[in-house]
Amino acid sequence: MKILVVGGGGREHALVWKIAQSPLTSEIYAAPGNAGIQEIARCLPISDTDIAGLLAFAQEKDIDLTVVGPELPLAKGIVDQFEEVGLKVFGPSREAALLETSKAFAKDFMIRHHIPTAEYRVFDSAEGARRYVLQRGAPLVVKADGLAAGKGVLVAKTISEAQDAIHRIVEQKAFGGAGERVVVEEFLKGEEASVLALVDGKVFKTMIPSQDHKRIYDGDRGPNTGGMGAYAPAPVITEALLSEIEERVLRPAVLGMEQEGRPFRGVLYAGLMITAGGPKVVEFNCRFGDPETQAILPLLEDDLLELMLAVCEGNLEGRRMNWRSGAAVCVVLASGGYPSSYNRGAVIQGLHHFPTDDVILFHAGTRRDGLRVLTDGGRVLGVTALGSDVRQAVSRAYQAGEKISFAGAYYRRDIAHRALDREPSPDDPSYGGKDTQRRDGSEDSHPRDCLSGGGPLGCL
Repeated sequence: MKILVVGGGGREHALVWKIAQSPLTSEIYAAPGNAGIQEIARCLPISDTDIAGLLAFAQEKDIDLTVVGPELPLAKGIVDQFEEVGLKVFGPSREAALLETSKAFAKDFMIRHHIPTAEYRVFDSAEGARRYVLQRGAPLVVKADGLAAGKGVLVAKTISEAQDAIHRIVEQKAFGGAGERVVVEEFLKGEEASVLALVDGKVFKTMIPSQDHKRIYDGDRGPNTGGMGAYAPAPVITEALLSEIEERVLRPAVLGMEQEGRPFRGVLYAGLMITAGGPKVVEFNCRFGDPETQAILPLLEDDLLELMLAVCEGNLEGRRMNWRSGAAVCVVLASGGYPSSYNRGAVIQGLHHFPTDDVILFHAGTRRDGLRVLTDGGRVLGVTALGSDVRQAVSRAYQAGEKISFAGAYYRRDIAHRALDREPSPDDPSYGGKDTQRRDGSEDSHPRDCLSGGGPLGCL
């Protein structure tokens, strides 16, 4: 099969890397791709938002499946336009993607379908939002309604900070058109985690839970980024809690989208806060997360391309997903100054050390200049390491990251710190770490086959 992957970040490199392992794959193209993707796929000089250009290429090359990575092409209706001419594409329609492209729509949808989330109000004007803040008090969360590359969420600890956030979003247009409306939410206390599910319109299959790190600095300080690292599985989500999330969040979301005439097909990402009162949805995304994908896919034992085809064909029912034992951790190496202004064009040193048996290097903001690889974005590389547990995977990821250098390189030093707090130290007599990443037997895999219809939960 000929596959086109739309996008050029670390998530897309992970998707290309995994799809390339399928015996069904004959050729892979990526638009626009990056220096790492270029090693395993043909990269095209087509922007991921140039829908007409992507469509023309897919028709010319008779592409069998197009896989959409980023959110912007989904918002622009790439799935609708491809399907109109009979091309198979993995991702939700423009109407289904509203779960991500409009926070106001998503919040109203959750209320309609009794999905737990924070209390909120939506405002078209800064003045109305300011009055609400004075009435409600702080802390609060202020969000741009539209897409803002993961940066349009501002946590305000005081009324003054909330007012400033409203001013930045609505009046200064810090996030462009995304700030035409603003959502002001209750501040939720708890631990964040993400659960992704493949959805074919009716049936969903849950992936292993993960946790990313949005803030730029150690200790979860500083502004939000697109994500500075991730790990899977996230121990904060136990088997019992995952079942609750499937029943209270994923099932009503899938059923609700179908009932409202916008069936969801693709990857549904539930960003959650695990509060004292149970899981609550912080946000929905309509595509694979970045960098969560770089931690999840290396643990997936199944053929991702087969699963994607099953989604497109409405054929997920009865399928199982199997996972390697152990854990995966992704540490993002970013350009100095990110998420604000940063330089491009720095030479990246140390790439010749990879890949190894337990480390995969996923490129994000990179490009080739002859034999050199240069930085070309805020998030430059994702160093993913496997281990028998999170502690071992973290150690391997940081050891590998130290071999790479470029001017202004920055990365957080505390990725997966919440999981490490839950794991015993190697000095603890109860520590059971072992130096293997391979699955020993069926008892170590975690199959799930979740149906969105009525009756029992249906998870094996």
